[in-house]
Amino acid sequence: MVKYVNLVKLCVGAEKVEDLTAWQNMRMGQTGLPNPTHVTRMWPKREAELLAGGSLYWVFKGLILARQRVLRLDEVIGQDGIRRCGLVLDHDVVLTESTPRRAFQGWRYLSAEDAPRDLKADAPSDKEPLPAELASALAEIGIR
Repeated sequence: MVKYVNLVKLCVGAEKVEDLTAWQNMRMGQTGLPNPTHVTRMWPKREAELLAGGSLYWVFKGLILARQRVLRLDEVIGQDGIRRCGLVLDHDVVLTESTPRRAFQGWRYLSAEDAPRDLKADAPSDKEPLPAELASALAEIGIR
């Protein structure tokens, strides 16, 4: 049995999860691609583990808040002729527990054991989400 691994990446230019989904929908409309695709410079060396069930966890303003399952990796050749990796993602953006993450460049591996838990889809949505600073402070002291 192959154990899976995830990726974690900063969602640059997005303040909240809705910004990510709006941008992905706009890009799919422009490109005609059937799934959201995020192009990154490096190809994951742990490709088999990533494709065995891994997700891309998105960091918004210092907090992991959502994930998307990685469906496949496509080769993308840029206008500069350089080979890049297209992370083809599932349409569904799954909200996760708010988990602090310091800034970094590129992406990092995230083990399944260290990944934040998914929020329940049937959780009441009539409540306002916690402010990012409060959610971060609670997560830092182990209260999620």
